[in-house]
Amino acid sequence: MRIKDYLKLAGLLLVSGLPLHAQSQYINPADTSWYQSPYGAGDEIGAANLLTPEVVMQAVKLVKKGKSYPLAVPVDKYLPAYRHRSFYLYNIQPGQQGGKTLGPNKFSLNDEYVSAWTGVGTQLNGIGHIGINNVYYNGNKATDFVTVEGVKKLGVEKVPPIITRGIVLDMTAYYGKDIVPSNTEFTVADIKAVLKKHGLTIRKGDVILFNTGWLELIGKDNKQFLEVEPGIGMEAAQWLADQGIVAFGGDTWASEIYPNPKTDEEFPVNQFMLAKKGIYNLELIDSRALVRDKVWEFLFVLGQPLYKGSTQVNINPVAIY
Repeated sequence: MRIKDYLKLAGLLLVSGLPLHAQSQYINPADTSWYQSPYGAGDEIGAANLLTPEVVMQAVKLVKKGKSYPLAVPVDKYLPAYRHRSFYLYNIQPGQQGGKTLGPNKFSLNDEYVSAWTGVGTQLNGIGHIGINNVYYNGNKATDFVTVEGVKKLGVEKVPPIITRGIVLDMTAYYGKDIVPSNTEFTVADIKAVLKKHGLTIRKGDVILFNTGWLELIGKDNKQFLEVEPGIGMEAAQWLADQGIVAFGGDTWASEIYPNPKTDEEFPVNQFMLAKKGIYNLELIDSRALVRDKVWEFLFVLGQPLYKGSTQVNINPVAIY
């Protein structure tokens, strides 16, 4: 474009009242080319189709010491959560008011009632969770499958156990910061450099996790924790998708840089990964113990609760080395 043409375009944009960078969108809501999944018109599990027996057997070979690492953070009402979300747990002892017991054997029990959003704490974001203009993975329109009692398609109960190779990329060491600054976008070059440092390459079916130090803010600066975060941008998301990963995520609450420095769009990486590519998002993954032990690849195991009709669910995946 010639300079005078660019200036003319810039003038039109300024007259419209919209900032220049807002015009350059990663996600075009009018684009329908992504609606049909490469896995077939009826597919509901997306990239989980890549979890073949061969992928599982390769991942099992990574177990050298039999050591396991829980990857979830403990959940209570104080854990910071995305915008409107909350978590409340109540202990109830039915029929035991005033110290009563049940039966001649004086049976007593504790029972818990939880009132919470399923997206609090470490979570699996299913491919029915994020859409583009009310259209979700494989071209499913919200009007056709979303009800107040849950989704009729793309629910987490459809997702098979995710048993595969996991990789953790320690971005704190790469950037030389205990907590990676919030305005840091992980580029393809950054990711390749960390992989090269540990002698790793991404394989089809992998789960890719980023360690940013962001969990250290919980309880110390919850405001910053929730308002901003470092992470991948669209370029890195496209590259990771091209490698054939099943899921991406890490120790932040959205698994992408937020707010995005290049666009005013809301969570375009999640739209691209979940809606367009059927790739799952794993949020608030606690990889600190893996990083301390320098375990960069491992057997990743996740069998999520099968909440029928939910598009996300609280989880505790396990890394085994």
